[in-house]
Amino acid sequence: MANKIQQIGVLTSGGDAPGMNAAVRAVVRTALARGLDVKGIRRGYHGLLKEDMFDMNSRSVSEIMQRGGTVLQTARSERMRTEVGVKLAAEICEKRMIQGLVVIGGDGSYKGAQELAKHGVNVCCVPGTIDLDIASTEYTIGFDTAVNTAMDAIDKIRDTSTSHERCSIIEVMGRTRGYIALWSGIACGAEKIIIPENYDFDEDEIVEEIRTGRNFGKKHFIIINAEGIGDSIGLAQRIEEKTGMETRATILGYLQRGGSPTCRDRVYASMMGAKAVDVLLEGKQNRVICYQKGEFLDVDIEDAHKMEKGISEDMVKMAEELSV
Repeated sequence: MANKIQQIGVLTSGGDAPGMNAAVRAVVRTALARGLDVKGIRRGYHGLLKEDMFDMNSRSVSEIMQRGGTVLQTARSERMRTEVGVKLAAEICEKRMIQGLVVIGGDGSYKGAQELAKHGVNVCCVPGTIDLDIASTEYTIGFDTAVNTAMDAIDKIRDTSTSHERCSIIEVMGRTRGYIALWSGIACGAEKIIIPENYDFDEDEIVEEIRTGRNFGKKHFIIINAEGIGDSIGLAQRIEEKTGMETRATILGYLQRGGSPTCRDRVYASMMGAKAVDVLLEGKQNRVICYQKGEFLDVDIEDAHKMEKGISEDMVKMAEELSV
């Protein structure tokens, strides 16, 4: 199988994440160093279905590591959610002689790759998502940059919150998971971190904590609210009504997806991209690259989808104790 691979394709799919460009660069240059041809596929699965692809060389990925987003661009594809769309994508891979496909993206991208694998396409997935919500890996490309971006913004908001003696609610991204909220909340010393994994929607408890803090002389409060909870503006209005304390909501939004990737995102993305190419050349079928216990590994895509991942209870407990 290994000597059958002469050409691979690479695409980025789903939400963009800082560090994707480093992964693309590593895939392309590692493949070229191994004597392979590389097809860059624009706009993810949408571009694959449109056969929007081009030959990549070393110059194609020059000067891209420091850039956020993805030079291959990305898009959602509803057609890839259908059997007809997946079958067409597999036929295109065969037609364009793509013997291995590197998919850089999040959970939705993995599901598309899993379906392609069932139709005979040899895929290798690289975890690229700021949400850190892929169960098979302890690290996903883009998380470190996103959480540092959130931390920087929260620090700035704390300055004005202190000046005005107000309560500030900052909503961070993460879809249905609370990793960005938990990490940035701990890093910024937030008084309250609200995440989907353990929130019981008892707003009266938050109100009482603010009242108690004010009785002890506390002048301002920082509450980090995860995207999966949402309603930050409504929550701010209700807290102000019940406490009499000026309360403002800030939704950081897509700010967290952009920006130059951190050193960790660049290095880990490079390691994962290079690993993906070597895994394909080893003759392995349908793998997922992951980072576990300090090592870059590969696991079967079907096994990866069966894995589950939860928020660290120790981190949650620590965050609660440190906020007192």
